[in-house]
Amino acid sequence: MKIDLTKLTPDIRHLDDMREVLYDKKFAKEAPNTDLYYMYRGVEKKGEFRYDITVVPSKMLGGEFNKTKGHCHIGAYQEVYTILNGSAIYLFQKLEENGSISDVYAVKAEKGDSVVIPSHYGHITINPSETEELKMANWISDKCKSDYSTFTTMQGACYYYILRPGSKQATWIKNENYKSVPELRFEQPLKSIPKDLNFLLKN
Repeated sequence: MKIDLTKLTPDIRHLDDMREVLYDKKFAKEAPNTDLYYMYRGVEKKGEFRYDITVVPSKMLGGEFNKTKGHCHIGAYQEVYTILNGSAIYLFQKLEENGSISDVYAVKAEKGDSVVIPSHYGHITINPSETEELKMANWISDKCKSDYSTFTTMQGACYYYILRPGSKQATWIKNENYKSVPELRFEQPLKSIPKDLNFLLKN
């Protein structure tokens, strides 16, 4: 699907929208406001399905890689992402009513790969590159709404992906604001988008 984004106006997520979810608190407090990523919503529609494109530039937020704010879907809606350019790490977490995380895993995806966002998992997307822009597309039910409150209250996801000062090796750091966080596991992406997307409509 060929879409000219230069003719569209995106919603923009600014640093001022994200300060509370960043790992580097000094950077979050002192850095001037700037654009962090761009969301082109509803660039295509097919029935109840909505097709969005999100562009996440390569930036370091202090010691942390640029990322989305993070949200949960209200209801049991699923979503599917496809990488159009660059690479992404998707972090999924399942929060229980007692405040603990019962499951957390990450998926590294490259251009052409797809990733399904499962029901009842909060999620963020990370651009793990210091040089390359991430562009990704998603299909989702147009009825699906997002809840950002957990990520705002807990100051981010249950893990941060960072570069320590003087290091070239990225690492995962637990967010101590969560009551209990299991060890991070890793899953593989899909090599193509599912042909039948009707599972996305089940709420």
